[in-house]
Amino acid sequence: MTDTLNSKASKIKMLLLDVDGVLTDGTFAPGDGSESKRFHSRDGIGIVLAREAGLKLGLISGRKSSLVEARARELRMNFVRLGVGNKLEALDEALEQESCTLEEVAYMGDDLPDLAILIRAGLSATVEDAPVDVRSRVDYVTRARGGYGAVRELVELILSSQGKLDALIRSYLG
Repeated sequence: MTDTLNSKASKIKMLLLDVDGVLTDGTFAPGDGSESKRFHSRDGIGIVLAREAGLKLGLISGRKSSLVEARARELRMNFVRLGVGNKLEALDEALEQESCTLEEVAYMGDDLPDLAILIRAGLSATVEDAPVDVRSRVDYVTRARGGYGAVRELVELILSSQGKLDALIRSYLG
């Protein structure tokens, strides 16, 4: 990890995430109108670790989804905005609601609608399979694809830079 990346990650108090392509693999299966999404358990554990470390957590997505709403409740997210037309307005709401500054926010998105937040966040990240126009504009690109542990990877980077990861891992040793 570079000194600049470590410095940015050490200041993070809130992690905001896009959903499709970040928490999921971004694919949609046409069908009878029922919704289908897959969430990786490692991302779920990563979010639990972040919460246990005191990070505030949130989702900002352009799509509405009852499955995502249920997952956000399950993971006890502080801030959830789905079906958002203007992600910057949602970011401003999150900053106000959680009393954070831009420098204290990490955002992970995977495509062009996320760029406005990515270029403003204190720490910006995207997934390995994001378009080059996104990968070239962020602080960190995960080794994992969206929906396959990328969120966990970012959480571990943040918590490691804050000196919190090892203690959290030890708490699972019994």
